[in-house]
Amino acid sequence: MRHSQLIGMAAALILIVASFLPWAYYPDLQKDFTGFISEGNAYGRPGKVLVFLGLLAIALFAFPRVWAKRLNMMICALTVAFGVKSYILFTSCYRGTCPDKKLGIFLVVIMPVIMIVTSILPDLELKKKN
Repeated sequence: MRHSQLIGMAAALILIVASFLPWAYYPDLQKDFTGFISEGNAYGRPGKVLVFLGLLAIALFAFPRVWAKRLNMMICALTVAFGVKSYILFTSCYRGTCPDKKLGIFLVVIMPVIMIVTSILPDLELKKKN
């Protein structure tokens, strides 16, 4: 694909922004949780990891080398796994209370999938052997 690298960079940027958006609303606590804020830091700060992986993916999308594209596939696969883990963690019901899912948590799952698809389809010209 011709514009796969730009689409992947845009998806990584949206993933970084989604780390700051509300992920879930917990009605018993009457609080919104984000990738950086949870009650008593019970769920950790997955936003830090997602921001780091997103920035690394942007750098690898921009670098036109074969090893960078291969490494980017691995980074994007880790981002997908961490996004799914965060989705399960933040949207699971506990003690009969289920949180309301917000836009941010859906972006945390969708954007890494777009990133990995675009990392599989790099726009890279290879040298031909004679």
